[in-house]
Amino acid sequence: MVRPLAVAMSGLMLLGGGAKVAAPVEEPALSYTATGEMKYPEHYREWVYVTSGLGMSYQPKASAGSMGPMFDNVFVNPAAYKAFVATGTWPDKTALVLELRASETKVSIDQHGSSQGAVMGVEVHVKDATLPGGWGFFEFDPDKPAPAKIVERPASCYTCHEAHGAVDTSFVQFYPTLIGIAKEKKTLSAAYLKEMPAATK
Repeated sequence: MVRPLAVAMSGLMLLGGGAKVAAPVEEPALSYTATGEMKYPEHYREWVYVTSGLGMSYQPKASAGSMGPMFDNVFVNPAAYKAFVATGTWPDKTALVLELRASETKVSIDQHGSSQGAVMGVEVHVKDATLPGGWGFFEFDPDKPAPAKIVERPASCYTCHEAHGAVDTSFVQFYPTLIGIAKEKKTLSAAYLKEMPAATK
C-alpha cells in the first residue's frame, strides 16, 4: 500500500520536473520613455491592493452620471508598500494606481447591491524626486495603454492632494490597513491633522 505522503511527494517531484510555475512579474514601478512619458504599468494588478471606494467624490454635490457610481481600486508597487509598513511614509519611486471601474447591478445571481464592471480609466500617482514637486499624476486610456504625459501643474489633482493628503500628499486616510501605521509612526501631514477631529488624533 502506497502511503499518502509518498504519493504527495511523487506528485511534487513530477511538478518540479515538468510544468514550470510562473514567477511573479518584477518590473520597475516607474518606467519612462526617452521623452519623459510614463509607460503603462500593465502588471499593476499583481501589486498590493490597498483599498476600494464606490461613488466617491470630493465635491459637495456630485452626480453619478448616466453610468451610476464608479468603483475605484488602488494598488501600490510591493517595494513601496513594504517601506510604508516599516516607516509610515512612501519612498521615492512609489507608484499608486487608481483603477476606475463601472458598477453593475443584478449580474448573474446577484439581486442586491453592485459589482464591478469594465475598467473605465487608470490614473497613476507617483513619487519621483526628478519631477516638479516630487510627485506627479499620469492618466491612461485602458483601451489604448500607450505612454502618458504628466498632468501639468497647477492642476486641481495636485492642489487637492497637497491640501488634504494624510501622508505626503497621498490619500492614506482612505487606506484602512495603512492609516493606523501612519498614526503609529507619527507621519500624518500637518494639513490632514488640522482636518481630523480631536478625538481621532
